[in-house]
Amino acid sequence: MKLDAIDRRILAALQRDGRLSNVDLAEAVGLSPSPCLRRVKMLEKAGVIAGYHATLERKAVGLGLTVFVGVKVERHHDEQATAFRDAVGGLAEVVSCHLVSGEADFLLQVVVPDLAGYERFLLGTLLKLPGVSDIRSNFAIQTVKSGAPLPLDHLPDAIDAQAAKR
Repeated sequence: MKLDAIDRRILAALQRDGRLSNVDLAEAVGLSPSPCLRRVKMLEKAGVIAGYHATLERKAVGLGLTVFVGVKVERHHDEQATAFRDAVGGLAEVVSCHLVSGEADFLLQVVVPDLAGYERFLLGTLLKLPGVSDIRSNFAIQTVKSGAPLPLDHLPDAIDAQAAKR
């Protein structure tokens, strides 16, 4: 599938407001509703649109503390690293996990109600994960920017969405 300028406009509009009706989306991108819906369905099928979700205000749902946690694993090229990845994938407090370069092997973004909640998570869960050899915690004092839409201006007039997915 090739992404063109209209596809990019659809993606940008949906990133701003995923609840747009098809009629409103079609109007925003300059299409009639039927072709717009076809394009959205094709973007979903190609995996360009991975899903839709509500963005919650963390403090409003009692998650007032965000911690960025650098984790070193003992041997990150073997079964322990795989076991660590699998375990982290099942932890609700971990909202993102990245394999990174530098001092840590993984960088986790953890959300918890407060410092006591992080202490319970750290001691009761994180330190018990397979292969963990070191943990460094950085506490977010203030969130300046979060959950921003992905930039699309770098895309050429047409890209192969299937190739980009690989």
